Amino acid sequence: MMTTFSNLRDIDGQTIGIRCQDGRIAEIGPQVTAPDAVDGASRLVLPAFVEPHVHLDKTLWGEAWQPGKRAAKLRDYIENERRVLSANTTAPEERAGRLLGQMLAYGTTAVRSHIDVAPDMGLTHVEAMLRLREVWSDRVDLQFVAFPQQGLLCRPGTADLIRAAMDMGVETVGGLDPAGIDGDPDGQLRFIFDLAVEKGAGVDIHLHDKGDLGAWQVERIADYTAASGLASKVMISHAYCLGMIPDARLKRIGRRLADTGISLMTSAPADVAVPPVEELTEMGVTVCCGSDGIRDSWSPFGNGDMLERAFLTAYRFDWNLDEDFTRALGCATHAAAKAIGLQDYGLAVGNRADFVMIAASGAGDALCRRPADRLVVRRGNLLA
Repeated sequence: MMTTFSNLRDIDGQTIGIRCQDGRIAEIGPQVTAPDAVDGASRLVLPAFVEPHVHLDKTLWGEAWQPGKRAAKLRDYIENERRVLSANTTAPEERAGRLLGQMLAYGTTAVRSHIDVAPDMGLTHVEAMLRLREVWSDRVDLQFVAFPQQGLLCRPGTADLIRAAMDMGVETVGGLDPAGIDGDPDGQLRFIFDLAVEKGAGVDIHLHDKGDLGAWQVERIADYTAASGLASKVMISHAYCLGMIPDARLKRIGRRLADTGISLMTSAPADVAVPPVEELTEMGVTVCCGSDGIRDSWSPFGNGDMLERAFLTAYRFDWNLDEDFTRALGCATHAAAKAIGLQDYGLAVGNRADFVMIAASGAGDALCRRPADRLVVRRGNLLA
């Protein structure tokens, strides 16, 4: 099947058309058109958004309104989440499916989601998310991370559950604050990387530990990445510490991250230091932005719109030049796709025909207004 989309505006402001065939981009350029082409009405066209970090199994999307909670420690948030989710009777895949529908309407067609694995819930969330993936397979590419939210080594039985989740089809081994939560950084990292090597999987570690302790763990993660041969298959999520250390140390660590292909994800929070995206990108580090939690027990914020998440990244750093806005969009498109290992991505011949058409004149206009008028194409088909 062949479909043509004409009268589009690319990121550089040039008028182009895109011809799709069998789910791929067959032709792209200023002369591409057809009598039956879908008129893009001069919309900005971007590759479909990629969500590299979300927690679909935790979302309360579509449930009764629930405000967030203030807590002094990470463990307090974790315990509150256990109470909230254990009291919720809606199936995780139903809540997650509602949110996925919203994300798809905004233009996201690829998602990496962390799934909680813990002794008190076993593999129930993994089973639910695998059911979700089957139902949504024709609309959204879903990747999963087995995530020890309550701790890995400090919660006996969790390691076996992580291994079982990988056997069930989860693609990535997750970790959480090897020092701050488990108190055994080398023990946690050794388990995670050994399992990833065994399963041919990737690694994605939540790192909230701040300052020197966090930076030291980034260096240890780089050590394990190099030793295990997992270059370009590792992501560190959050990494607040990289916004808290002297420039000289940041440069040393940045070079190591670039050399080992370790990606970084930031949700661009307002209440804590974040990795300096521009500086790290210039060093060759892949830095993407993600939503993290969306309307869950941790916070009622978030709406599943990666265009808004790119805006928040630009806003967090006070970016206001056209090149800044293009960089911010890259955090939600090309960088995010590279970080999660998405193949055949982008607006080029032969790549998957997943893109979004936004009623905006360019990158800055799209980010600053975030128009709701969007057309989403998945595998060459215009979605309703």
